[in-house]
Amino acid sequence: SSGGILTVGSHLSASTLPGIPKTAAMVKYSCEAKIPSKSCKAAGSDLRVHYKNTYETAQAIKGRTLRNAQAYLEDVCQKRRCVPFRRYKGCIGRTPQAKEFKMSQGRWPIKSAKILLDLLTNAESNAEFKNLDIENLVITHVQVSEAQQGRRRTYRAHGRINAYMNCPCHVQFILSEQEEAVEKPEQEEAKPKKFTKKQLAKRRLQVGGAH
Repeated sequence: SSGGILTVGSHLSASTLPGIPKTAAMVKYSCEAKIPSKSCKAAGSDLRVHYKNTYETAQAIKGRTLRNAQAYLEDVCQKRRCVPFRRYKGCIGRTPQAKEFKMSQGRWPIKSAKILLDLLTNAESNAEFKNLDIENLVITHVQVSEAQQGRRRTYRAHGRINAYMNCPCHVQFILSEQEEAVEKPEQEEAKPKKFTKKQLAKRRLQVGGAH
């Protein structure tokens, strides 16, 4: 555009060229579920939330069940529980709520929590469509990656202009049904160990040579 402002989400692709039918852009996931028939996905592109806050929030819910993650994010929005900052922790204040995670630094990124809640709701709808057991879903894969920055400008003293960028992100989830615990079978009788001639000779030497 003439003002130098980029529109987030606008991409030039073959589907935008004349004479070629438009097709929906598919999100490419960085990994696939072990059992696709028992998994569901959800993703968001160019989300207008800070990348670093969203990364830490997503890492906090990785490995949780769907219901547990939703309850946790609701608590974060109400500031009853915090999000521990493990990676991007420069200039992050300390809070007693971070003791839950054996950390000292934490925050309450409400906007990121609401975005992730919406994505989990989307994943829940996809799970219902595939007739999965929603109460048994676990977040097995989370990825938050940086998107193209949006460019704006801010006006400074003495007629100068500085860049005023935002840091959006892409988010993807994969939820899978938790595998049922299988009882370990009782160990069979220990089979006699077999030794080579060299090992037997070495053992005889150790027994005979110990005086």
